[in-house]
Amino acid sequence: MTTLTLAIVLLFPSVSLAVMADSRIASLQRELADRPPGERIVFWAERFINTPYDPDPIGEYVSKRAVVADERVDCMYLVFRAVELALGKDPADTLKIALDKRFMSRGKFEKGKVLNYEDRFQYGEDMIDSGKWGKEITGAFGKTLTIKGSRGRESVVMVTAPEIARNENLLLNGDIVFFIKSPEKRVSDEIIGHMGIIKKEAEKVYLIHASGVKNKGGRVIKVLFSDYLALMPFIGIRVSRF
Repeated sequence: MTTLTLAIVLLFPSVSLAVMADSRIASLQRELADRPPGERIVFWAERFINTPYDPDPIGEYVSKRAVVADERVDCMYLVFRAVELALGKDPADTLKIALDKRFMSRGKFEKGKVLNYEDRFQYGEDMIDSGKWGKEITGAFGKTLTIKGSRGRESVVMVTAPEIARNENLLLNGDIVFFIKSPEKRVSDEIIGHMGIIKKEAEKVYLIHASGVKNKGGRVIKVLFSDYLALMPFIGIRVSRF
């Protein structure tokens, strides 16, 4: 793929992964292999723009016991898949990475089905703390604040929305941003309420994320990060980077 061709693909991310053949995915993975991990993560995240939001409460990929379910995505699956595709050498290697990274231990895959999704990451905070989803760099974005934890965590360190807004220029392509709920708004003891992927473009910072509500719908969109921060229902963030 020439630089011009790759630029065109990046500018027009309407070719959905749901209809992309494995051979095409493998070709793109080879062409992108020498690029930094963050750029590769952004590239694959953009392939999901306009993909419908997954309304299944536990995730369609979990209900189907599938590794690949690109027709509909929620915020966690979007991060899973973009990172796995970015780090994989080809679709077979991407599958191996998925069976490592999506699980607290390791996924078991037989006859096209995942056998142990009960062992998957269900909470964003567990993803961060596992170290499988990049190195946490939250403290690099300004003064941190400690809030009440849950599920065995006494406390959680985060950066507030105003603080990250002042330092958003420090974010890089492919950074994974985890949005933190106020302790009073937790429903299932969850600390992380949402997640997305950073894209820097023309000196602006964007967030690519699956915007939607379970049982209702939505789609994957790219929005100015500052606009999202201004209206989001979360009190702060944690950030990881590959």
